[in-house]
Amino acid sequence: MNSWTAEELHTLDRLQEIRIAGRRRDGSLRTLTIVWQVVVDGKLYVRSVRGAEGAWYKGVARHHEGAISWNSTTREVTYVPDHTADDRIDAAYFDKYGNGGPTRAITNSTAKATTLRVEPR
Repeated sequence: MNSWTAEELHTLDRLQEIRIAGRRRDGSLRTLTIVWQVVVDGKLYVRSVRGAEGAWYKGVARHHEGAISWNSTTREVTYVPDHTADDRIDAAYFDKYGNGGPTRAITNSTAKATTLRVEPR
């Protein structure tokens, strides 16, 4: 498996949002959707604010492969369910996005159940 470069992680950590998509059964990419992301312990994480019912999450959860896009970069990725750092991920969301309602939504139990580590391929 490939790794994120330090520069990629730095950029991804600073960006307010990225675009994310899963793969269809035929290998084509689903529609890219805007999500919030955080970097914790050198790893990239995303969650679905709508939980498992979120359209992009349903698409990603089927095959655990897809792509993310930011600025003019697109990377093929694998999505790995990972709850080992949930408390630190919550803290990272609050540090990055503040204490408002949207942050409380992305850190509630519904969203937390969809925590995915994003690994480059």
